[in-house]
Amino acid sequence: MPSLDDYEHHYDDHSPGERRKRPRRRAFDDEPVRRGRLTEEEKDRLAALREEPEPLGLPEDADRWSTWDTGERGPEPHPDWVVTALAAVDHELGVLKTGKEADVHLLRRSLPGGESCLLAAKRYRDGDHRLFHRDAGYLEGRRMRRSREMRAIEHRTAFGRGMIAQQWAVAEFRMLGALWRAGAPVPYPVQRVGGEVLQEFIGEADGTAAPRLAALRPDRAELAQLWEQLVDALAVLAGQGFAHGDLSAYNVLVHRDRLVLIDLPQAVDLAANPQGLDYLARDADNITAWFHRAGFAGADATELAALLAEEANLG
Repeated sequence: MPSLDDYEHHYDDHSPGERRKRPRRRAFDDEPVRRGRLTEEEKDRLAALREEPEPLGLPEDADRWSTWDTGERGPEPHPDWVVTALAAVDHELGVLKTGKEADVHLLRRSLPGGESCLLAAKRYRDGDHRLFHRDAGYLEGRRMRRSREMRAIEHRTAFGRGMIAQQWAVAEFRMLGALWRAGAPVPYPVQRVGGEVLQEFIGEADGTAAPRLAALRPDRAELAQLWEQLVDALAVLAGQGFAHGDLSAYNVLVHRDRLVLIDLPQAVDLAANPQGLDYLARDADNITAWFHRAGFAGADATELAALLAEEANLG
């Protein structure tokens, strides 16, 4: 692309008898060679460009500008704590969790000199990395709009693997949004940009993450309270027609005695997936096994699975 000064190049004058030779255009030239002098209008435009200030740079302590103006946003009304100003910046504060399919980072979004919030940034790996090792079962019942995309996914081509990777981010973001609107105890989904899902950080203001249920040693009274919250949460999911799909004590957080379900990209549509009830029963088996090991005898997998099937109108 020619620079501004290139436009002001003057060609040597030719005598009337001389034949004016056209500059030969090379195959790799971006655009035709400029001939003649600038018009007054062009000179004015170039002068204005020279006086235009440079765009403001990113603050030194920030990692990127806020991405609030791109991708999908969470359900409205947005909670008051979400920073929506486009002048906000994001600060990377470290890794909360690493996994085979995605890593979760702690991020602070703030308006310089103003409000701020902590976010959990879940970033799914692209198609060149390992995906969910059981994705074939989870993807049953999910249909793409284009038959070409479905064939690519079914045959696990390179394009298909990329589509699967993108699907997990889309699926988790939309599942969190639907469950949030239904009143389920899940993190608020702030936004999704490509394979990154920004969601509410469950933890303290200093960045200390809430512990997983698996890391706790609650007493009997606390176990009873947590079990009651869990049954209510799973009933909301089932009432919306879904099973968690990968429920365990590692996918449940407990923040100030409040139970929160996380890791929901593989949530199973109980009506569309032919294995829906199997996933629901497996969730019930997995989570009740942990409560039994923790010393709570009131957890019954069969009863829980039957209750959830009834909530989903599949009993």
